[in-house]
Amino acid sequence: MKDTVEIAGVTIPPGERRTLQITVAQRLTAGDVEIPVAIVNGRLPGPRLFVSAAIHGDEINGTEIVRRLLRMPVLRRLRGSLIAIPVVNVYGFVSQQRYLPDRRDLNRSFPGSTKGSLASRLAHTFLTNLVEGSTHGIDLHTGSLHRTNLPQIRARLDSSEVEGMARAFGAPVILNSTLRPGSLRKEAHDRGIPMIVYEAGEALRFDEGSIRAGIKGVLSVMRLIGMLPKVRDPRRASVAVISRNSVWVRAPETGILSSKLRLGGNVEKGGLLGAISDPLGETERVIRSPVAGVLIGRTNLPLANEGDALFHIATFDELDSVIEEVGAFREDLEVDPLEEEELRVEVAANRAPDG
Repeated sequence: MKDTVEIAGVTIPPGERRTLQITVAQRLTAGDVEIPVAIVNGRLPGPRLFVSAAIHGDEINGTEIVRRLLRMPVLRRLRGSLIAIPVVNVYGFVSQQRYLPDRRDLNRSFPGSTKGSLASRLAHTFLTNLVEGSTHGIDLHTGSLHRTNLPQIRARLDSSEVEGMARAFGAPVILNSTLRPGSLRKEAHDRGIPMIVYEAGEALRFDEGSIRAGIKGVLSVMRLIGMLPKVRDPRRASVAVISRNSVWVRAPETGILSSKLRLGGNVEKGGLLGAISDPLGETERVIRSPVAGVLIGRTNLPLANEGDALFHIATFDELDSVIEEVGAFREDLEVDPLEEEELRVEVAANRAPDG
């Protein structure tokens, strides 16, 4: 990669850091709608990584991951350039909505165009200004409204480089996921840009464990691709387990859902997932799992309509391995010495002298 980075007509020399506001459209009040971007250009050449969040405007965990990532002192040792976009769907973010004002899903609107719908124009602006020219990408997501996800990576594992990024991230589960038309991941794939998606937590909520795992994961990928110096980590190495299939179990009828299942828990085929009953408690229907696997997503809303997605179960060839990995992953998040050291150094660097 060239030492100098140019984005939206702005040049960022080596060793410098800039924030930009890329105009998307005009507000009803005549002001501009802008995508906020931070570019950290290292002193030495290297890969160009984009890290994006809030393509769905209510998925804000990723926004916090990007904010904390940009404060990490280790970025002073960066090789190449980091393109950090904490909010892509600025419309949805402000209104706390998943979609855009035209009610379209931005992550089904790529590659977009300059003459299409609002979603199409936003997708085109983001893709042409920030994604194109990158060598790698990480997109940060959460579960949709009232659903929560176990930290997981979704990627198409037909590329050794993509699989390497997925494993380096360190989430306990990797879903080998197909490319959906109109998605950012498909457009990156078509342009030869290795990209992974991190899914963790719930919409409109900050989940501290998911955020810490996300920061650690992004830094680990950056070390893998040579953007940051490698470190000696005294903790056990993460061994993510790949799932090549998953199923959603849906509500068989309308009612009140009760379930004690925990994300990351083992699910046996035919095992009890929960039960749905009427408000008076006179009838109750048990819900059982059609497969053996691990619970990687679930609804948090106890009110269910017939057909609602309730439980997301991933299947594995080696089920015991993933159960062990989920347990170890949780233990690692209890005390993260690497992240705590980063923050300690940052506090010391920013502390004002006495007097």
